[in-house]
Amino acid sequence: MSFLVKNYNRKKIAFKKGKGSFLISVKGQKYLDFVQGIAVNSLGHANKKLNKAIQDQSNKVWHVSNAFKIPESEKLAKRLVKRTFADAVIFQNSGAEATETAIKAARRYFYFIGKPSKTTIICIKNSFHGRTIAAINASGSKKMTLGFGPKVPGFQHFEFGDHKKLKSLINKNTAAIMIETIMGEGGIKVIPNWCIKAIRKICDQKGILLILDEVQCGIGRSGKFFAFEYAKVKPDIVPIAKGIGGGFPLGAVLMKKKISKAMVPGTHGSTFGGNPLAMAVGNAVLDQINSKLLKNVNKMSKYFISQLNIIKTKYPKVIKEVRGVGLLIGLQLYDDQTKFIMKLMENKLLTIRAAENVIRLLPPLNVNKSEINLALKIINKVCKELK
Repeated sequence: MSFLVKNYNRKKIAFKKGKGSFLISVKGQKYLDFVQGIAVNSLGHANKKLNKAIQDQSNKVWHVSNAFKIPESEKLAKRLVKRTFADAVIFQNSGAEATETAIKAARRYFYFIGKPSKTTIICIKNSFHGRTIAAINASGSKKMTLGFGPKVPGFQHFEFGDHKKLKSLINKNTAAIMIETIMGEGGIKVIPNWCIKAIRKICDQKGILLILDEVQCGIGRSGKFFAFEYAKVKPDIVPIAKGIGGGFPLGAVLMKKKISKAMVPGTHGSTFGGNPLAMAVGNAVLDQINSKLLKNVNKMSKYFISQLNIIKTKYPKVIKEVRGVGLLIGLQLYDDQTKFIMKLMENKLLTIRAAENVIRLLPPLNVNKSEINLALKIINKVCKELK
């Protein structure tokens, strides 16, 4: 009997150990893990350098209140600023916290410059920005908001790709447009570069902010440090999490200087945000998200996607489309993906669902070719069985 709230539809399997791309179940069975905590374990399981960072820091200090300076957070913030568009960083503990903070920062900025009525955030309908009360309202999904009381005001929505609708929604009360650069939960839908450029232009013309949610696709998963780099744009605010902690709870919001000036003492806080232990892990992750690793992401992505398309050609009635960028890859199926995912698991490959009947494939960024070949062999086998 479990005493956990049943808010997850958990598979009847548990794990006792992990290493790199693999997990070992409590029954001793070895699984190829292409879920990796849903794009969280960016460097795989039990990464030696992350383990060492945790051990070393735990022997010094775990937690210090943000009432005091925390050198480890200063170090990580400086590194993120030097590597990105940002001028300042606020640390959180998760992606949902990060997106909530991004919303707060956008609204606070306009209040700070004397435009307090500019509070509305425009988002893509059925997007995903977390499961807190504001985040589910930002998604515009009936399924996510059902049963959670009155709608949180201040959010409007447009359909994916409908720029005409987007433009029509912008008015004197609009503060920002917030989109996922790659819609992960939404079905691995990649926002085209031209689209991101166009939205950046709209924001500039209308004097509003651009928030690009890179919680799932950021920190190297796309083959670049941030997925929006492909479009050669600079956002105003970017919430991140998942990969930056490599499996340890860590989130952050990156922002431009003009916005950070509005976030004065008392406007936001997080008891655990920026704690020394999390910061040590974040710094150890950044040590490894280098040009060599990004080269591996792009090399493995090119091979994986090309081979998946070959399988798609072999089984055109099973796989409808291969989607994705870098190692954020989706297989859209014709039939319901539940059976396919279970068959993959029976063959010791772990994957996870997304919207639009998509199966997500999220290997660690340091995955090798032999591990991808093993995944391809299993996927091909299941396609053959279900054709």
